[in-house]
Amino acid sequence: MTGRLFVIGTGPGNPDQMTPEARQAVEAAREFFGYFPYIDRLNLRPDQIKVASDNREELNRAEAALKRAADGIDVCVVSGGDPGVFAMAAAVCEAIDAGPDEWKTVDLTVVPGVTAMLAVAARIGAPLGHDFCAISLSDNLKPWEIIEKRLRMVSEAGLVVALYNPISKARPWQLGRAFEILRETLPATTPVIFGRAAGRPDERMLVMALGEAEAERADMATCVVIGSPETRVISRPGLPDLVYTPRFLEEPTR
Repeated sequence: MTGRLFVIGTGPGNPDQMTPEARQAVEAAREFFGYFPYIDRLNLRPDQIKVASDNREELNRAEAALKRAADGIDVCVVSGGDPGVFAMAAAVCEAIDAGPDEWKTVDLTVVPGVTAMLAVAARIGAPLGHDFCAISLSDNLKPWEIIEKRLRMVSEAGLVVALYNPISKARPWQLGRAFEILRETLPATTPVIFGRAAGRPDERMLVMALGEAEAERADMATCVVIGSPETRVISRPGLPDLVYTPRFLEEPTR
C-alpha cells in the first residue's frame, strides 16, 4: 500500500482562488514539495513538513515526492496556478514514466486549479470567449525557433493567445520579438492585455493596442493575452474597459 500523492495549484496568488479540493489535499498530506514562494503560501500545521526547492528543480522535486509516496507517506506537490498548466503535474508524470515500476502504483491525484490566464480574463472581461491557446515564451525546455513557429501559426489561425513566462532578467528580449512576429499578421489595433498579479493586492491590468505594446510593461508576474482580430474593447464611462472575444465567428465572404 503506497501513500497518496496530490498535485495541487495554489491559484494565481489570491488565497480565495485556491480551490476547496486543493485545500482538502493540503489537510490530508504530511509532506509538501514545491518551489519556495508557492509552498510558503500554505498555512501548514506544526506536524506538516515543507521540502522547498528552487524553480528549475521540477523533475528532482517530482522524484523526491514519488519516493516518499512509495514509502507510504501522504505527499503534496505544490504549484502555482493550475498544476497541469506549465507546472508540476507534467513533471510528476514524466518522473513516473521514466521511473521504477513501483512509482506507477502510487495513488496519484492531480487537483485542478485556477491558472493565470483565467484569472486575468475574468478581471478584464472575456477575452477567451472564443478559441484560444497558451504558449510559454521560456526557451529553457524547447528551442526558440519552435516558439516563433507556433506564434506565427496561431496568429494566422486567428486564435487568442495567452503568453506565459513572458520576460525575465535572463530572457529580456523574447516578448518584444513575439510582438514583432504577431504584428506581421494581426492588425495593429488588436488588444493586448498585460495582466499582472491578478487577484493580489499589487494587481495591475493594462490594455494596449498591439501596434503600441511594449515588452517593458511585463514581468514574470504578468500573463500577456493577445486578442484575435475579432476581439473587442468596450469603453465604459467611469469604469475600466471590458475586453471580450465574441462567441461567434462570421463566415468569410467568398
